[in-house]
Parts: sequence; C-alpha cells; structure tokens
Amino acid sequence: MAKTSKRQQEAAKLVDRTQLYNVQEAVALAKQASTVNFDATVEVAFRLGIDTRKNDQQIRGAVVLPNGTGKTQRVLVFAKGDKVKEAEAAGADYVGDADYIQKIQQGWFDFDVIVATPDMMGEVGKIGRVLGPKGLMPNPKTGTVTFDVTKAVQEIKAGKVEYRAEKNGIIHAPIGKVSFDDNKLVENFNAVFDTLQKAKPSAAKGVYMKSVHVTTTMGPSVKVDANSVNVKG
Repeated sequence: MAKTSKRQQEAAKLVDRTQLYNVQEAVALAKQASTVNFDATVEVAFRLGIDTRKNDQQIRGAVVLPNGTGKTQRVLVFAKGDKVKEAEAAGADYVGDADYIQKIQQGWFDFDVIVATPDMMGEVGKIGRVLGPKGLMPNPKTGTVTFDVTKAVQEIKAGKVEYRAEKNGIIHAPIGKVSFDDNKLVENFNAVFDTLQKAKPSAAKGVYMKSVHVTTTMGPSVKVDANSVNVKG
C-alpha cells in the first residue's frame, strides 16, 4: 500500500468525507487541499447508475469546456487531398497519411488526439491494436472521425475533452487546473454535468447520478451534492 506524505495527510483533514458540498465549495476545497508543487489538474468523477454491459446504456462522447483545460492538445490529422491544407489551416500539429501510420508503428506518439477523415479509417484501422489501448482511436461519437476537420481541430484546441463510461459506470474528466479561477472551474464542471445529464440512456433505471467527486492530482476527493448543481436544461 502506497504511503501518504505528511502534506497529503494534512490536506485530507481539510475534507469531511461524510459531507456533501455544493459545487463552488467543492472546487474551492479541492484547490485548497492540493499538495503538489505544480499546477495540478482538477478532475471530476461521476458514478452513474448504468449497466455498461448493455449496448443501450453505454455512454461515450465529448464536450467543449467553456474555459478550456489549461493544456494545449497536440493534434494529428489523418487526411488526404484538400483536407490536408484544411487541417493545417485549422491549426493541426501534424497532418498526413501513410507516413504517420508508419511512424506510429515504429513507436512515435508525440500527439494527444487523432482526427481522421472517414476515407482514411481503413488505413487507420491497421494500427487500431496500437491506438485502442491508449484511448487514441478516432471515433465518430467523439467527433474525431469527420470530414469537417476545421471544426474538429478547432474544438480540440479550444478545450474539448472526451469521456467514456468505464466498466463500473464511472466517468472521469478534467475540468481545468488549480490555477484557474473558481468560477471558471465551476462553469467547466457544469458543462460536463449538463452533457452527461442529457446523455442519460432511456434504458437506465433508478438513480442516475449516484455520486460526484471533485479532486486534484494526488489530492483528496471532495463529494459534490448533485442536487446543488444549477445548469440550464
């Protein structure tokens, strides 16, 4: 079992694990309890009342955070023809086809997100076994398989984050950095919360938002009262 440092133990004391905090309180407390000496990522975790073993209850998608993530994403676009220039003009870091597929096969991964035009997916599929385990495979559900590469690249650069329900119905998503203003983190939180509410499968029964936590890198988690979240429907 990993040992916790004295700083982590002191930080944990700041959080009452039996209490549900409203979003503003949870964000402020998570930031206060951050113990690392770098600009930690603030993350939200949702435990949803879904059965991911059933196809009609799987949740996957993407949301553009209104205030970004605090991290610049490096985008690789698989495209050909006119779409190459379009991707470059949109701000893609790397654009190509067979040459980049070969580089990836040789172990190159200096990028964070892949966008591919539909006519390139046959080629990209050849490296699916490499990309899949790393969560890098383009997918229409997250908007990364599209002919509108301008929109795809610009949204990723603006702070688009992907989410996917894990086996036990938990979804993790970054909502910014500790250096962010509290209100900006709350706005990002609300964007993710609202998106997941709208993504609720009609087949899901019982309580949907079972638990919500806000945490920072290596920091204690703070329970959020889902009923305190006020977002526009």
